Amino acid sequence: MDGYRFRFDVVWNNLGFLLDGLGLTLLISAIALAASAVLGLGVALMRLSRFRIVSLTAASYSELFRDTPILVQLFWVYYVLPVLLGLRLDAFTAVVIGLSLNSTAFLAEVYRAGIQSVPRGQVEAARVLGLSPAQTTRRIVLPQAIRVVLPPMANDFVTLIKYSSLASTFAVGEITRKATELTAFTFRPMEIFTFVALVYFFICWPLSLSIRYVEKRLAVQ
Repeated sequence: MDGYRFRFDVVWNNLGFLLDGLGLTLLISAIALAASAVLGLGVALMRLSRFRIVSLTAASYSELFRDTPILVQLFWVYYVLPVLLGLRLDAFTAVVIGLSLNSTAFLAEVYRAGIQSVPRGQVEAARVLGLSPAQTTRRIVLPQAIRVVLPPMANDFVTLIKYSSLASTFAVGEITRKATELTAFTFRPMEIFTFVALVYFFICWPLSLSIRYVEKRLAVQ
């Protein structure tokens, strides 16, 4: 560090270039979260199915994606899935699919915990009143489970934002990739990646604070 002169004007002069990548970072995260929010509920309901083969299939999926590195999963989706399905995937689509599949496995467990937190007596009472299993789930179980599920879901969004940086490995032009390209041109990695780290921090930190606030509000209700 002796004699090193910081040149943050490199960041300022290329701010538009870097922030162009931020939009793609947030887009990747938002699409993956929306997809996994829907798919995760389906996997959770499969895990709670009384049919053993259905439950075992969902459990195997969750364990596979929760217990393997996400970067390996992204490589698998990008290189192996097109071969298996006989289709072409661009890097952006592959990353979104990979992140969605990974997040689905974690959200499925969140949903399952939320559903199982609803007292069994309420479910049985709904059955006595003549509600079908689908009506019981929709009207009794899910509204109560949402209170348990929302904070971990928001936390998953924070995780997705950070994981989206892995898209740079596949030359997707999100903010980390933009920073890598700019570093190769300016030879100023310290300033550039310090700025990128701060961008991630000032996105994720307020979200984390919001999650804690929601958890406290739900806890006192």
